[in-house]
Amino acid sequence: MQAVAHARLRRAASPERAGLAAFELSALVDEVDALPARGWCSGAVVLAGRGPYVVVERATGWAVRYASWDPVAGAGVELPEKHWEPTRTDTLFDLASLTKLFTAIATVQQVERGALDLDRAVGGYVPEFAAAGKELVTVRQLLTHTSGLRPELPFYEHAQAAPAAGSGAVRGELLTPLWEERLLSRPGSVYRYSDLNLIALQHILERLTGRGLASLVREGITGPLGMADTGYGPVPAARAAATEDQRRPWAKADRGMLRGTVHDENAAALGGVAGHAGLFSTAADLAVLCRTLLTGGAYGTARILAPSSVATLLAPPGLGFHVDQPWFMGELAGPLSEGRAAGHTGFTGTSLVLDPVTDTFLILLANTVHPVRRAHPDNTPRAAAATHLARAVR
Repeated sequence: MQAVAHARLRRAASPERAGLAAFELSALVDEVDALPARGWCSGAVVLAGRGPYVVVERATGWAVRYASWDPVAGAGVELPEKHWEPTRTDTLFDLASLTKLFTAIATVQQVERGALDLDRAVGGYVPEFAAAGKELVTVRQLLTHTSGLRPELPFYEHAQAAPAAGSGAVRGELLTPLWEERLLSRPGSVYRYSDLNLIALQHILERLTGRGLASLVREGITGPLGMADTGYGPVPAARAAATEDQRRPWAKADRGMLRGTVHDENAAALGGVAGHAGLFSTAADLAVLCRTLLTGGAYGTARILAPSSVATLLAPPGLGFHVDQPWFMGELAGPLSEGRAAGHTGFTGTSLVLDPVTDTFLILLANTVHPVRRAHPDNTPRAAAATHLARAVR
């Protein structure tokens, strides 16, 4: 049987060609353009589209602006202005927790192939996980953050004595605290967002397939879809947006100004490849992923998931994906999307939203942690951008 070719993304001749109101998209761009001056980020890229059309692709601000953070002054130490580097539409951003979406897709791919059962206990795949009363936790509960695990564990505290490359044996030793961890609540009873869930999923996938997560993502997702700019770091610093001057006490490790190297301390401790963080990408590559999910798992002639598997991923409450969350989806959540808008955010300033009902998608990539992380991240710009896209549909 001949493969069906699904339309690839292309620039719309006008917003109206994609069924969107130009004045709302102009307001979206203006709002994102103002974010660096407001201090929300150093630089950002926003991309929005509907159906096979990209209607907005805009870079603003600076990929690199600061040399360091001055804790005494409470301000960033700027580089000489001639050394500031502008953000470009092809700038690579540290995706942070958007990485979780790729781990979730890789997991459902194994379900689709009959190799993995969402409702089987995790201990059936990774026996050491079942210790300390975790024997009833299922794979599905990891994906829905209802496992009962705490949000994180400080693996980075044990990484100093380990070789930097993070071999399998070293990584296994670093994860001993996870195997010994007790649950905070009964499995399935409480939603508690946790990086540990996706780290455990990574180990299920790697035990099951005998392949590393980076290979599974490359061979099962980014390779077939032609997402050449998406992968685990380190990536070329010259193409990457800088993140944090990472030093104690505001950070969890002393690593200096980071650029092209994963920001998340636990992901770094685990060798840079982790189920919860570590991927870098561009807005254009993430738009391909959005389009793939909106078409039921296919892009061009490549298919990475069956439509039924995509439906499983995106059905409320979502597997790895957040569903119907106005706090970062704005008015794309709620009645307009019939409660079906799905996506995720990342600590470094990244977010992605796709809506199967209106066939729209929005990617906002920013380095909000340059030159230092925020104690209380402000999600208002993410929600505002999504609201402009929603109103453009209306």
